[in-house]
Amino acid sequence: MSQWLTSQGFGHAVLPADHLGVEVIGVEPVFLPVIATALKAWGFDYLQCQGGYDEGPGGNLVSFYHLVKLAALADRAGATQHLPADVKPEEVRLKVFLPRDGDLTIPSLYGLFRGADWQERETFDMYGIQFEGHPHPKRLLMPEDWKGYPLRKDYVQPDFYEMQDAY
Repeated sequence: MSQWLTSQGFGHAVLPADHLGVEVIGVEPVFLPVIATALKAWGFDYLQCQGGYDEGPGGNLVSFYHLVKLAALADRAGATQHLPADVKPEEVRLKVFLPRDGDLTIPSLYGLFRGADWQERETFDMYGIQFEGHPHPKRLLMPEDWKGYPLRKDYVQPDFYEMQDAY
């Protein structure tokens, strides 16, 4: 995929493959929607997973996207709707690295993949990465007035949190 993206003029970083050998591509936040759209047009029609992680105190916050070619598998299965067990879908991973002390805003992929809705909200809720253009950008797991982002490695848990609507 990296070669194809380069041939199409899309700037990106080639990262080491993941533990399954799936290609991983580093993307600048501003180019994420363009590259994701190009990959979708190339057949990566399913957002399998979107999430985030923290590289550690002082490190980057990362938003990742796992894209899969599902329509191609359906075409191969044909009328039988069965594929041999050794047939795996083609996959690619995208990663957006954000300096923790910088701008933590990246474009939402909700308009391209509706499945990004709750996944982006969870990533915001746990890491503080904001998704510009998301139609419902509010906390999903934590109360609206919660301070901080619990899955960051530098998060300090409050000693006490009063449930205001507990009664």
